[in-house]
Amino acid sequence: MTDAPVLVIAAHPDDEVLGCGGTMARLAASGHGVHVAILGEGITSRHDQRADADPALLARLRESSHRAGAILGARSVQTFGLPDNRFDSVDLLDVVKIIERLVQDIAPRTVYTQHGGDLNVDHQVVFRATLTATRPVGGSPVQAVYAYEVPSSTEWAFQRFAPAFRPNVFVDIASTVSKKVEALGCYDGEMRAFPHPRSAEALHAIAKRWGAVAGVRAAEAFELVREVR
Repeated sequence: MTDAPVLVIAAHPDDEVLGCGGTMARLAASGHGVHVAILGEGITSRHDQRADADPALLARLRESSHRAGAILGARSVQTFGLPDNRFDSVDLLDVVKIIERLVQDIAPRTVYTQHGGDLNVDHQVVFRATLTATRPVGGSPVQAVYAYEVPSSTEWAFQRFAPAFRPNVFVDIASTVSKKVEALGCYDGEMRAFPHPRSAEALHAIAKRWGAVAGVRAAEAFELVREVR
């Protein structure tokens, strides 16, 4: 249904683009209301103490999230400032409540979230919190939940953490992969040189790889968690 709200939930600034930027752009172009929620602040885990992080850099990262969302056509981008790579120090209920409020306010038909078997603990927490907040109780607007991969996190778990990423839904992003790479350029501090997975060259290669699996020129891969039709 055109204009059906879509909610993309990310642990960190850039996860949303790495995982489903091409899909976001395609959905937005077809008239869906795409909304982004970034739960974590980003970058503070690079310091021994969160307080040591430069507030100006954190502000720039939040600004980057809004610029990336605008490139992809998102109608809204919200940030919540949970401690970077320390989500396991936050009560799970608090994370659930953030997502529950988002679901109540946005009433998304479709939710995209982190994959639960990723190397990054924040991704694991977001996955579990999303499933709790979108449980199929009476009156829930959520009809489908998908998990996305994040290069340099999902594959680096080497399928040793359950659940392993087993994509079974592929979105053709041949027309929007350039938008995805452009949006990632907003996060210039997070990008790396090839062969790092968070490089433009690697992202094109990943899109081609999943495209070859699905029989298209470029694709993003998702694992369907649940769907009600």
